[in-house]
Amino acid sequence: MKSLKFFMVILCACLMAASTATSAELKFTTQDLVPFNYEADGKVAGPFADIIRVVCADMNVKCTFRLLSWGRAQALVKNGEADGMFVCGKNKARESWVTFSPPILNTEYGFFVQTESKLAYKQPSDIIGLKIAAYGPSNVSTSLEKLLSKDVKFTIDMRPDDTAGFKKLAIGRVDAVYSNRDVGLLMAKNLKITNIRYAGAQKSLNYYVGFSKLHTDKKLIDAFAASYKKLLKKGMVTEILKGYSMVPVALD
Repeated sequence: MKSLKFFMVILCACLMAASTATSAELKFTTQDLVPFNYEADGKVAGPFADIIRVVCADMNVKCTFRLLSWGRAQALVKNGEADGMFVCGKNKARESWVTFSPPILNTEYGFFVQTESKLAYKQPSDIIGLKIAAYGPSNVSTSLEKLLSKDVKFTIDMRPDDTAGFKKLAIGRVDAVYSNRDVGLLMAKNLKITNIRYAGAQKSLNYYVGFSKLHTDKKLIDAFAASYKKLLKKGMVTEILKGYSMVPVALD
């Protein structure tokens, strides 16, 4: 449960935003990715949305949010209909058109299997011959594809959402699911799937807010980064994430 102090942080930020008119605006897109982003009471909610609202208030900039499919969310940023997207991991293709915020959260990708499976993932050779579900096209599926090689062969069962893969794993139609750890653990709980377990991490990564290099004003991107770092140093970001049992990435 979020602390009273956490709610006061958000309330103060909203009052700051309301107190001064501004013409600047940042439009953000995201996807339904519990526990990081989701819709609650008709609004985009979650730790990233809370942090972005506080940062925008500190910048004296209006911010708006749209919850879409991840493909659509990225497309709007890429073509300039939106300024930024979250949560966003880095990959080579994305780095060509995205400017990233400071790292905000650290998480990991790994494998989920049925409880009776003997898999304890340590290295790519552990998954040879398996049929593995993954949400994609996405950063998750791209990371899984990188494990394929002439010596490490397995089958990727690409799913349009995380739910489908976990349901297939529960009934034994795939051997494993490759997913974000936090997303997978909460999804299994929400779906009331009791016969799967986390078999080990494959990759640690940071999550960012991603801005369009081509269409978003660099001054706004730089101001966003500066405000975020200031609020992190003051402890406001930590207090927000504490309400979600998460911690921020420490910056040098």
